[in-house]
Amino acid sequence: MKDMSDQVRGLVFVAVALLIIVIWSHFYKPPEPPPQQKPAPTTRQAPVTSNAPTTPASARAPASTPVVKAAEEKIIVVESPLYVAELSNHGGVVRSWKLKKYLDDQKPPHPLDLVFPDVAQQFGWPFSLMLSDSQAEEQANSSLYKLEVTGLRGGPPALDQARFDAPATVTFHYSDGHLEVTKKIKFDTNYEISVETSVTLDGKPLSAAIAWRGGFGDRAVYQAAQLVSVFYKQGGKLNVMQYKKLGVDKNQSQPKLQPGPMEFLGIEDQFFTASFLPDGTDLSLWDWVQQRNTGTADKPESQPVAEMAAGTMNPAPLKMRAYIGPKDLALLSKVQPSLEELVQFGWFSFIAKPLLFVLQWIHRYIPNYGWAIVVFTLVLTMAMLPIRIWTFHSARKMQLVAPEVKAIQDRYKKYSMSDPRKRKMQEEIMAVYQREGVNPMGSCLPMLVQIPILFAFYRMLAGAIELRHAPWFGWIHDLSAKDPYYILPILMVITTYLMTKMTPTPATTDPAQQKMMMLMPLFMGFIFFNLSSGLNLYYFASNLIGVVQQWYLNRAEPLPSRSKFKNKKE
Repeated sequence: MKDMSDQVRGLVFVAVALLIIVIWSHFYKPPEPPPQQKPAPTTRQAPVTSNAPTTPASARAPASTPVVKAAEEKIIVVESPLYVAELSNHGGVVRSWKLKKYLDDQKPPHPLDLVFPDVAQQFGWPFSLMLSDSQAEEQANSSLYKLEVTGLRGGPPALDQARFDAPATVTFHYSDGHLEVTKKIKFDTNYEISVETSVTLDGKPLSAAIAWRGGFGDRAVYQAAQLVSVFYKQGGKLNVMQYKKLGVDKNQSQPKLQPGPMEFLGIEDQFFTASFLPDGTDLSLWDWVQQRNTGTADKPESQPVAEMAAGTMNPAPLKMRAYIGPKDLALLSKVQPSLEELVQFGWFSFIAKPLLFVLQWIHRYIPNYGWAIVVFTLVLTMAMLPIRIWTFHSARKMQLVAPEVKAIQDRYKKYSMSDPRKRKMQEEIMAVYQREGVNPMGSCLPMLVQIPILFAFYRMLAGAIELRHAPWFGWIHDLSAKDPYYILPILMVITTYLMTKMTPTPATTDPAQQKMMMLMPLFMGFIFFNLSSGLNLYYFASNLIGVVQQWYLNRAEPLPSRSKFKNKKE
């Protein structure tokens, strides 16, 4: 032993140590430790439920499926006459969805992209997965899928091809021997697509959902987060939730479940939607909010990002359809089930829809929606001219009997409103009105008729995608947006004041009430300053035509003297 070198001594020591370990482990087996519970995830809980267990990779059974994965990321583009979709095999997600017929607000403008890459890089991409196993979900959304494109009109694609024309079917397939994911997206030439997804873990199916993460829609609308909503229709009722109602009450980033089955569900902004519809699978909804940091270290600010997922609560393959495009009433009505309700006209939809159809019909002959609104307003105002004439005559009669009514009011002036004799005053005044054929509510009739039309016009113009980026002339480049220089609201206030000044009013009207009527146009101006240019154009055109009509009536039938009226009555 003394003659042994240091190297030999080291080898002998290692051999003896290994022998001791083998003998000890053979005769003294340690008890098996109890199964440890999976630690709670530090981010969100998985929203869908499944009986499939979460198994650490080191303890999983031998691979049950062949390994299928790509060696590198590949980006492909599928183009139709209406959209250009960019997809990546890194997670099998959508990286871009551009609408060819709609432009954004950049200078120069580009086709509108419904995906926000800067937001999606932080929170995830559209068409990423939500799974009942959080580890499997992370793996499914970060792995490289094998990609295959089929269903092309021109036959099989070239191996190095990266751009394809719809119709086409893109299949993403991934497997590490334990987790297997297949995601198939069938693109058509319209705005509708079909989606099929199946996920298994060690041969057992997992429930899955397709998520729309990272924001949605027009960036100009996205800045006003309250206009980006998540919706679902269930039991015949459409429910629309703004971002404040998304997620769990005290933790909006925690997905909230709206169990199905549902007729349709999705995410939307003012003019665009990504809607998911069942296609053999009952759909449920998960909704939540992410807070995107938009401030600085000195001045922290955050911006809410609405997100949702459509999927099944059952561990089975997911099949559904999706409509990703404009909220065009004609296009939405062709989807089954119909998505028309996404264009919300409110209580006056029975007026707003016909108004939109008439405006579209006029636009066929006048290819400028601004002038189409002016022509439509002219026709509508002329159609209401008989009501204005009848109201004018009623107001004239009110002016003629005003001195007699004032005398009656002066006689009862000393009595309080609770005094029974005040009722006698009202009876005498109504007797005068009946004798002269005066309707005291006659002057209110045009306003009562116009208010529903005004509200219907407001809802129609706010929801009609036809007016998005539709110019009038000069400084008005978007009839769906507010006037950048507030010229139309100012003209609307001026013409409203002129209308109020020119309209006959009884002499008995209280001076304070008269002053309030004169200030009313100014109050309306503050409201209309932030409304769309199309609505201001309608109201200004209506007032301008009304001023001309009122001027003609005042000139054609001036107020006669009281003595002339008495002689005529005698």
